Amino acid sequence: MFGKLNMAILGTGNIAATMAKTMKSVSSVTSYAVASRDIGRAEKFARENGFKKAYGSYEELLQDRKVDLVYIATPHSEHYGNMKMAVSYGKPVLCEKSFTVNAAMAQEIFDLADEKNVFVTEAMWVRYMPMLDTIREVLASRVIGDAVMLTANLGYNIRQIPRMNDPELGGGALLDVGVYVLNFAAMMFGEDILKIEPVCTYSDKGLDEQESITIKYRDGRMAVLNASMIGISDRRGVIYGTKGFMVIDNINNFESLTVYDTAYRQIGFYKRPKQKTGYEYEVQACVKAIKSGWLESADMPHAQTLYILKLMDSIRSEWGIKYPCEIAYEQGSAQAVPGVQTAADTASVGAQDLRETAAAAAEEPSAPINVSAAPEETVPEVQTAADENVPEVPAAAEEQAPEEAVSKEEAVPEGETVLEEETVPEEEADLQAQAAPEVTSEQQDPGKNNE
Repeated sequence: MFGKLNMAILGTGNIAATMAKTMKSVSSVTSYAVASRDIGRAEKFARENGFKKAYGSYEELLQDRKVDLVYIATPHSEHYGNMKMAVSYGKPVLCEKSFTVNAAMAQEIFDLADEKNVFVTEAMWVRYMPMLDTIREVLASRVIGDAVMLTANLGYNIRQIPRMNDPELGGGALLDVGVYVLNFAAMMFGEDILKIEPVCTYSDKGLDEQESITIKYRDGRMAVLNASMIGISDRRGVIYGTKGFMVIDNINNFESLTVYDTAYRQIGFYKRPKQKTGYEYEVQACVKAIKSGWLESADMPHAQTLYILKLMDSIRSEWGIKYPCEIAYEQGSAQAVPGVQTAADTASVGAQDLRETAAAAAEEPSAPINVSAAPEETVPEVQTAADENVPEVPAAAEEQAPEEAVSKEEAVPEGETVLEEETVPEEEADLQAQAAPEVTSEQQDPGKNNE
């Protein structure tokens, strides 16, 4: 494949707008098409962002033979159906995080992509950033000696965003914010986990509002991770060593790295390169992979996506949280391609099933940790930390999900970002970008999102 790739976007929310801005600055792609379930919204987005075509349905866009790469910017609950349709039509995919709501759905997508010989990757943007290489190189230099522990926290007050409180759309802190601290730990300390102890507080709908996750690795190192959708944090990652420590400012879009010695004196400082939006790196990685004939990106391999999803599955199991869309999936009621699953499609399993699942999990004793299985294949079962009761999940409204499955993301007022589906208010965006000059994707998403 030669020349520019025709890139398209599914969804027209804040994060889609940020990607549209990014595409204008990436010379290897053309802003080709956008799709929304509301043709008027798609046409407006196309006019404002310089796209050649606008479609009133996702399937219509995916049937366009000129589309070379599709960016999926819809809510978590829609990713599986959107990707399955895209891959079935042979379209390479860059999908926002969290890739799917659970590992089983992701595995099915990867298997289908292998069968169809189609490229698919997760848009976990920090994985593609050059600043990550700098952090890893400094850590590997052992300037702080042996790294023995790390802490990471990411918190935004984003509970006012409807999608964050909606079980039907995969709400809660974990898939939007917690996914970042888990990725940070994996990028710095790897995957050889011995034990995980997660605790959380619950919203009135039985979703996790904030969490603290402690990980013990087989080599004795530890990670303490905190995430919240109701409180603002400093977004820092700190790696502790025997001869000093490293402070990473903003684990959601690495801004700087500062190194200190045993006397707490600064002995090193590294600032991230200037960005367009921060999304350009993942787009460039996709272009390189597609032109090279690869089915996955070296920056975010399928195995890493599955590893993080398995961790989150295990953690949610401990908390007794299961989303209606995954219950439907397990029962075999997920809509078949080329249809796209919506909140309405899962109404039959709704909040009552979520409530029953949570109650059952709260009563079951924790299973022993499997310490022999390889992390790529089996994530150790989460060890129970407390027997607190999971609050009852109130029945969810049976109304039809607004158009644009993401509507929740798209329903977010302008200036509000929503992690991945976009869930962060603009000032929140600044939370991420206070130090960044240009409009950084963080500003479009605490975690980078507004699908």
